[in-house]
Amino acid sequence: MTRTITTTTSDAQERDRAWPVAFVALAAIWGSSFLFIKVAVGSVPPVYVALGRTSIGMVTLMILLPFMRVGLPRGWAVWGHLAVAALLFNTVPFFLIALGEVHVSSVLAGIWNATTPLVTVPAVAAIVPGERPTMQKVGGVLIGFAGVVVVLGPWRHTGGSALLGTLACLGGAASYGVAFAYTRRFLSERKEAGVSLSAAQLLLGTVQLAVLAPLVAHMPHDVGWRAAGSLLVLGALGTGIAYILNYRVLRAAGATTASTVTYLIPVFSTVAGVVFLHEALTWNEPVGGLVVLAGVALAQGLLNGRAGSRTAAR
Repeated sequence: MTRTITTTTSDAQERDRAWPVAFVALAAIWGSSFLFIKVAVGSVPPVYVALGRTSIGMVTLMILLPFMRVGLPRGWAVWGHLAVAALLFNTVPFFLIALGEVHVSSVLAGIWNATTPLVTVPAVAAIVPGERPTMQKVGGVLIGFAGVVVVLGPWRHTGGSALLGTLACLGGAASYGVAFAYTRRFLSERKEAGVSLSAAQLLLGTVQLAVLAPLVAHMPHDVGWRAAGSLLVLGALGTGIAYILNYRVLRAAGATTASTVTYLIPVFSTVAGVVFLHEALTWNEPVGGLVVLAGVALAQGLLNGRAGSRTAAR
């Protein structure tokens, strides 16, 4: 989830020298999430996949709260902002990405997810006071979207359900991008613990999806063990425990390092999709993905060591 933590100290790194293990585990969990989504949507409507992973993630963090000696946040203002964050971070992208994977491969969905930072740049400029896009950031965004065109491969005349799936995945990534900007302005400086805000956000996301789901699709009756297991992993591991790993990396290595998990997620999603689901991979998808990541690196300043502090989380 959800917060930007800008403080990095050598003391924190000294206390937790094992953070690189958590970093790789986090990338593997979030990258493999696209595989589990693909399996789940085989027998569960996308909106119920979103509801399942959000509710299971919420229960996981609620169980952890007493052990971490923190409670839920208090005050109408923070809950209002968390409701918006839940909509942008959970309800919309979880539904759209699951919907997209009905029509496109998990490999392609993982590559599209890497476009999130390209939306974050203009969203931050629009939402966060005093933020102005530099020429370097604008150039990075343009390069990134050139990569999007390469991945899309318009010369292949892609249309129909594949186009719908692509647009849904891009919509989910765009929602994440706006969510990071909104969180940076309204939630990143709050005093509450990150796990507290995360649990509350997932609680609100569960409520939103519980209202939406019956309006969109019928509740599935015959889920099957593969889909049920995938939802359990998505919720408990990918939407619950992954936050704890993300928080550990943030505290030990800082937000700049933590944000580079964006570059590893497509690697794991591609390997998982090709190896376990035997999904096809055309030449333009990895090539375009590399162009997208190069644009993201330029926009974030990673190519010249001036990366801003941003959290990447799914």
